Amino acid sequence: FYKKYDLSTLFFIFFYSPGTSQQYFAGRELQNRDWKYNTKYQTWFHRIEEPKEKNNEFEKSKYEYFDHSNESWTVRKRDDFMLKFADIVK
Repeated sequence: FYKKYDLSTLFFIFFYSPGTSQQYFAGRELQNRDWKYNTKYQTWFHRIEEPKEKNNEFEKSKYEYFDHSNESWTVRKRDDFMLKFADIVK
């Protein structure tokens, strides 16, 4: 039933249910929607354009990411973001 949830709900479950099965299933659904969890920034990223540059270590592209800071709870965009594959949870 996690497939029915919108992104905000999945992000809420993921960040406010640490260490639970709910966090696991919310994370799996985000991955199914092509979001990638970045351990360096401790948030989710989603590529919205084909990479401008890509090799075995990273890719550069336009991404959207979930900003869950104290001042914000929204999806933002970054142009030319370098996503290092070593920082991604598989």
